[in-house]
Amino acid sequence: MIESSLRSATIPVTDPEAGLRLTEIFYSLQGEALTSGLPTIFVRLTGCPLRCTYCDTEYAFTGGERQSLDAIIATIKSFPCKRICLTGGEPLAQPNAIELLKRLLSDDYEISLETAGALTVENVPSEVSKVMDLKTPSSGEAGKNLWSNLDYLTAHDQIKFVIMNRTDYDWAKDKLFEHQLHNLVGTVWFSPMFNVASDINEDVGSEVPVLARELAEWMLADALPARFQLQLHKIIWADAKGK
Repeated sequence: MIESSLRSATIPVTDPEAGLRLTEIFYSLQGEALTSGLPTIFVRLTGCPLRCTYCDTEYAFTGGERQSLDAIIATIKSFPCKRICLTGGEPLAQPNAIELLKRLLSDDYEISLETAGALTVENVPSEVSKVMDLKTPSSGEAGKNLWSNLDYLTAHDQIKFVIMNRTDYDWAKDKLFEHQLHNLVGTVWFSPMFNVASDINEDVGSEVPVLARELAEWMLADALPARFQLQLHKIIWADAKGK
């Protein structure tokens, strides 16, 4: 999920018709997962049943405005792109999100869905790439992981763990092997919490996030069958608001 500093690319939500409660629609570079770096239209729905300690989109918990599906799709079509990320909040907290996905697929959009994995993905169309953020202990919401969701994941999908410390890493590593996640989905991501302490790397003369370096070293030591990930948009725009 990303929010960049390209506020000029954000279109206000004004349509009063019921459909979905929407926080924003904007056009930017995807900051993470397999389409990282590619131009993408972000549709951010409002509301989330979780309250993760590391959440950087708390502004999407409440508020937003209702728009009809027709209005949302019309806004999407105003951008010069056929790639969409449906995000939140938690998009699946609104049942009409499934209908929006179906309609966008019928218009030949390439879609990724960012979901926390606490709500069922059973009805998400198989053509949509599900990017499931399994919650680690430090999130405070690990007990909300709906493990039955693994039954609906395929090689077209992705799983992400946000790591805040060694405890999170060891827990995520155990889950990776317990459920053979690297054989279940196309990619498993280990992503360090972005806003962590930095120190000076004397070899390159610049700041390096301590946790990011530690996570990279842990993964190397374990030859982990997962991919390391930094949030590209936060490196480019130093944007702490979205993800």
